[in-house]
Amino acid sequence: MKGKDLLSAGDLAADDIWRIIDRAVELKRQGASSILDGISLALLFEKPSLRTRVSFDIAMHQLGGHSVYLSQSEVGLGSRESIADVARTLSRYVNIIAARTFAHATLESLAEHAAVPVINALSDREHPCQALGDLLTIYEKKARLDGLTIAFIGDGNNVASSLLLASALAGVNFKIASPEGYGISDEISGMGRQIARSNVNILLVGQPREAVEGADVVYTDVWTSMGQEAEVEKRREAFAGYQVTAELLAQAAKDAILMHPLPAHNGEEIAPGLIDSPQSVVFDQAENRLHVQKAILAELLQK
Repeated sequence: MKGKDLLSAGDLAADDIWRIIDRAVELKRQGASSILDGISLALLFEKPSLRTRVSFDIAMHQLGGHSVYLSQSEVGLGSRESIADVARTLSRYVNIIAARTFAHATLESLAEHAAVPVINALSDREHPCQALGDLLTIYEKKARLDGLTIAFIGDGNNVASSLLLASALAGVNFKIASPEGYGISDEISGMGRQIARSNVNILLVGQPREAVEGADVVYTDVWTSMGQEAEVEKRREAFAGYQVTAELLAQAAKDAILMHPLPAHNGEEIAPGLIDSPQSVVFDQAENRLHVQKAILAELLQK
């Protein structure tokens, strides 16, 4: 992975995923170290963030490096200054860039013109760091990945897209239930089937119960993501019946875990109080963003 970009979970090979997970486990156990001493990370964010910003910042601190946060109001990415010029300038200052953008095309342009690795810290297409943190969490709870089944209930969004691709590579079956018109894209599902291991099933269905039945992991996310605020009421109507409830969760395997990338809208995609249930690993997921991003940084920089 040295010197490469991480724009999509599909950029990885199965060996890369396991190397990141193993490294994350090691770094989580180890705590602080100095492997990124003298290394600088630019956090280039068009969108606000809690988990992504803090986890990358603390990751660099715990590994002995330094991060600098750059908001859209400061940089004017693509408006005050061209994407290409921002990429070329930052490449003279920092060793690696993590960018959180509205459009995936912005990330691709950054990567094209940067002389240092670029990490997708979220775009409208994918969220690979979240998916890798999710797989780390599942591995911790289940002691394996191969042959497990994830049931994703809701919007076929950036999180679902990256999780489908990462699961396909890691040997995890992936089922997603979405209302008509809100499913995962044909491009992503096609890519997932192309890269999937031979024993992996990828299933796109309409009804939540069909996806959840017997699943090892039940996963949901918000119905309305950043940038879709004008669609709130339309989406609430479309996703009625797609709430993860205790009754729906009971259709999964007895030892199934419940996942959500946060922030959560209790009473919409997830029933009130369910995040605090014994099956929930939601805050373990949030913590593992820190550890998996340490591993991503170390692997991309070969440290």
